[in-house]
Amino acid sequence: MDFNTDEVIGLVRRWGEEKGLDKAEPSKQFLKVTEEIGEVAAALARDNQNALEDALGDTVVTLIILAEQKGLALEDCLTVAYKVIKDRQGEMKDGVFIKSEDL
Repeated sequence: MDFNTDEVIGLVRRWGEEKGLDKAEPSKQFLKVTEEIGEVAAALARDNQNALEDALGDTVVTLIILAEQKGLALEDCLTVAYKVIKDRQGEMKDGVFIKSEDL
């Protein structure tokens, strides 16, 4: 079963509501975000593509729920971030993009 991005975000929101996560404490949800980020790091360290895919997906799920808990939509947060970075200048150093003001 395949979903488009809008559908799956809606399903995640509904799942979170069914579990009562929309009413939970955002600081606790942030702990879940960092737990999933740790799993991303572990998957990268082990070069495990399947685990990386799962961990990245789980991270997005936790961020969708955190945004909802704070009355935000992840899509809106992403739009705000893109507007900030779209014209950003900088350069790559050792495989990391460094914005101009930090050079």
